[in-house]
Amino acid sequence: MSNDDWRYTDDRLELRGLCLSFLLNRYGGAEIDKATYSTQNIYECVDTWISQGGKSTEGLDYFFKKYFNED
Repeated sequence: MSNDDWRYTDDRLELRGLCLSFLLNRYGGAEIDKATYSTQNIYECVDTWISQGGKSTEGLDYFFKKYFNED
């Protein structure tokens, strides 16, 4: 069975890992304005970022804050 979904190419999976690492290092278990972000919250944000065509970690911090209405 072949998966031709562009979100799961080798390049996109590598980017997904970079994005996860970026956000986990910055927000993993952090409390911001009384909200604590779980690994699941971060993964879901990255999944949305990748699915909407994010091509790097540039802008991801801003997207994360908007995703959780923090900015």
